Amino acid sequence: MNTAAFIQFLLERFKIEHSKRDRSGVYGFTQRLMAYNSNKIEGSTLTEEQTASLFDTGVLPKSEDYYRAKDVEEMNGHFLMFNKMLNTLDLELTEELIKAFHYELKSGVFEDRANGYAIGDYKKRPNMIGIYETVLPSQVSDEMSQLLAWYNNQDISLETLAEFYACYESIHPFQDGNGRTGRMILFRECLYHGIAPFIIEDANRPEYLDALKSYRQGKDVTALTSLFQKEQEYYWNRCQYFLAE
Repeated sequence: MNTAAFIQFLLERFKIEHSKRDRSGVYGFTQRLMAYNSNKIEGSTLTEEQTASLFDTGVLPKSEDYYRAKDVEEMNGHFLMFNKMLNTLDLELTEELIKAFHYELKSGVFEDRANGYAIGDYKKRPNMIGIYETVLPSQVSDEMSQLLAWYNNQDISLETLAEFYACYESIHPFQDGNGRTGRMILFRECLYHGIAPFIIEDANRPEYLDALKSYRQGKDVTALTSLFQKEQEYYWNRCQYFLAE
């Protein structure tokens, strides 16, 4: 099966299984895999089993440990963001769509609302990534507008996606949830532009962070593009189960 056929298979199954609330196929698998890994990269304490239970039944399995409310709320938000992504695949990527993804991810997170974070809108306070300064709130709208104007005039390739994502992370447009919205954009844009999609694994978090560091220090996306290629192969291989007869 070539890339175009694989993407067509995914789009058809995602639509059918989502509409029928079928969580047993590739739609449910992708929801669980992406939500677990993307949240885990950001420090979620939920396991793969707990993530699966939350998605499949809406209930967390019995545990001797406490569940952190924010982890549960963000996991549910990620499920909703994925559905929003599926329902808007006919649209070009815009600032409004990116904000809509953020709203789905964060609208149910009590801690963010209590802290006064903007939900579904750009950040109101400066925020750093470790020792690195990001774009100031007053400059975010212009920077995002310029980024999207550049991006939407490119012939989209995996390297283009790497450059877009690295720049998006450097802007850090939201108070929180930048990595998760950005990784959702990557998955979506692969489907939109006929590129084999991928999910960044938490197991590759050190490589992922090093690749972003390479961009911040030297505008080099070679390492990030290589990681994307590796993750493409991983997701492709995991999906072969659903293609077997």
